[in-house]
Amino acid sequence: MSIEVDHISYTYMAHTSLENKALEDVSFRVDKGEFVALIGHTGSGKSTLAEHLNGLLHPDEGCVRVDGVDLKGKDRAAKEARGKVGMVFQYPEHQLFAETIYEDIAFGPRNQGKSPEEVDAAVRSAMAFVDLDYDVFASRSPFQLSGGQMRRVAIAGVVAMEPDYLIMDEPSAGLDPVSRDNIFSQLMKIFHKRQMGVILITHSMEEAAQYADRLLVMSGGKLHLDGPARDIFTHDRETLEKLSMDVPESVKLADELRQQGLSLKGTPLTEAELIRAIERAKGWKAC
Repeated sequence: MSIEVDHISYTYMAHTSLENKALEDVSFRVDKGEFVALIGHTGSGKSTLAEHLNGLLHPDEGCVRVDGVDLKGKDRAAKEARGKVGMVFQYPEHQLFAETIYEDIAFGPRNQGKSPEEVDAAVRSAMAFVDLDYDVFASRSPFQLSGGQMRRVAIAGVVAMEPDYLIMDEPSAGLDPVSRDNIFSQLMKIFHKRQMGVILITHSMEEAAQYADRLLVMSGGKLHLDGPARDIFTHDRETLEKLSMDVPESVKLADELRQQGLSLKGTPLTEAELIRAIERAKGWKAC
């Protein structure tokens, strides 16, 4: 069970004066149950790549397969394969369109051919997943909500379709810290509960370090690095610098503390890890 990206290339407006090669010979595989962060600066090809993963775009060369089925196909198997990949776009509140939250979330399950009873169950379950009380919110307009709540409705609309894979394009963009933490709390709950494959597209090294076990690093339409987050932030810092990317703040602060004489062990990627490393180091020094 996996998404396989096999040597794909894609060019916008090919054979015109505005031709732009967005992807070049990109290959990787994401298994169900993996949480992967796709990182890169603006224009690196991240969002274009994401739109290939559920068949919104098809590559000029190579192929994308979901559970072994080529998404370019026009048969029922290809349609079902595309339906296994849920996509939450950047600023997903722009996906909202219905008069009520219930109708917005119900749209996907209805299109899947579910019965009214199944649609209702899917909506209730999805709202519970994103901590929106059904009795309070189901009949309200999604456009009366806060930005964070609107984003949770958009996520619920995707979750209600029960995808095996979830693509999240900058889910925290434009949110305040509290709303951002709420979004990621819901995302991790869904990930652990359903063991779907998750690809998080982000500019934030802190988000990548905190939530993903594996990184895909894009630049100039090419995949430059693919490996465990800790290994990349530890051993590939020179490559990241050449690609105009940084490491998490915790890693940089740990370097500064070492320069000040504190004997920190390992590579703390998150604030919590850094605090534990400092506590251990102080304990060692005290001995």
